[in-house]
Amino acid sequence: MRPYVLLSVATSIDGYIDDTSPERLLLSGPEDFDRVDQVRAESDAILVGAEAVRRDDPRLLVRDPARRAARLAAGRPEHPLKITITATGDLSRTLRLWQGGGPKIVYTTDTGAARLRETLNGDAAEVVAMGDAVAFGAVLDDLGARGVTRLLVEGGGRIHTAFLAQGLADELHVAVAPLLVGQPGAPRFLHPAEYPGGTNRRLRLLDTRMAGDVVLIRYALKDT
Repeated sequence: MRPYVLLSVATSIDGYIDDTSPERLLLSGPEDFDRVDQVRAESDAILVGAEAVRRDDPRLLVRDPARRAARLAAGRPEHPLKITITATGDLSRTLRLWQGGGPKIVYTTDTGAARLRETLNGDAAEVVAMGDAVAFGAVLDDLGARGVTRLLVEGGGRIHTAFLAQGLADELHVAVAPLLVGQPGAPRFLHPAEYPGGTNRRLRLLDTRMAGDVVLIRYALKDT
């Protein structure tokens, strides 16, 4: 059985997830970062695309010690499984993703796998080769077979677009920050795509709430 897939994103009011400066734009505040940490603690795995890994260099850890302790007390790993997807295998060995925090998996093409196995020396992550292209449905099938029941997808834009366009996600969390970016070339939440149901499909609203000056909007992406 495939895992339940939750997409999570923080955007500016005009739909950007970062600006064009060398430093990462912090869209969320302390309250929303804590909320995301709770969602991470409730997840079996966290997936981030290679582009976001290169741009943000995330660690993908549960930060709150009490939440980590609760996971351990429940017989779960201290941190969720860390996953990334790359077609090219262009991921540096120095990225913080590989440093601690439990097991990691990279889903990639056969060409990317050859590159990564040399880069990572076979010990930083499990490299899964998927042929000429990475099929996202096959990724979910493999994760389900590994016992992953709840997958948190944190981006970036191409990854979110693929999950939404292919109808593979169950729930969407959008945290809207009171910022306007408007910079040409800055990364956006979503890319042009044909989404299930077209422009007339209305997502089902589950909840709205405030987290500091950020507004969280939760949508159901499937009818059941």
